[in-house]
Amino acid sequence: MQYQILLVEDDFQIQEGIRDYFAEKSQENIEISVAKNGDEGMERIYEGAYDLVILDIMLPGLDGFTLCRELRQRSTCPVIFLTAKGREEDILYGYDLGCDDYIVKPFSLKELYAKVNALLKRAHGLVGAELLRCGSISLNPRRLLVAVDEAEVALPPKEYALLKYLMEHKGSVVNRETLLIRIWGYDYEGSDRVVDNHIRKLRAALGSAGKEIKTVISRGYKMG
Repeated sequence: MQYQILLVEDDFQIQEGIRDYFAEKSQENIEISVAKNGDEGMERIYEGAYDLVILDIMLPGLDGFTLCRELRQRSTCPVIFLTAKGREEDILYGYDLGCDDYIVKPFSLKELYAKVNALLKRAHGLVGAELLRCGSISLNPRRLLVAVDEAEVALPPKEYALLKYLMEHKGSVVNRETLLIRIWGYDYEGSDRVVDNHIRKLRAALGSAGKEIKTVISRGYKMG
């Protein structure tokens, strides 16, 4: 099986070193696509499905933390931070955003390759369990697809992220503050009513299946 990896890194020597090492060790069973800055990385994330993403944090344009947060709203694929930011608070924040591993530069190519392989094997073994369902709604995080009664529904990024988070926590009440942090980030300064507006749009996009998203007065939202 050939795996597709996205490497978001602005250092050319690191790009080439990882590419060459992985091509040789995997006998070209791992193909690495490179994005040289955060904006290009975001485009790649929205354009294709990857088996794993390796992210630098300090990038031209969007930073790696932002990319990880956006990726986690759309996909469950493994994420490794590969960065010079080695402070404990940065590492803990990376894990809080949903990364699977955090490697501080300078690093060992051998260690990176071993960790990538372990995450790929683990993720590949979970592929069959990735499909989320609630009533007539299904969501495939790996393929970024949402369907109602098997008919595909196109959702904007924020509506997709809201649906995915609610389906992952099916049966539980999720409050607005949690949704704001998970979808819009810690630094969002607007009103929590933005959540209500996007929930309204999400329900409309889902049609009759929108009733699966239930409002819990004074608390938040719940599915299932």
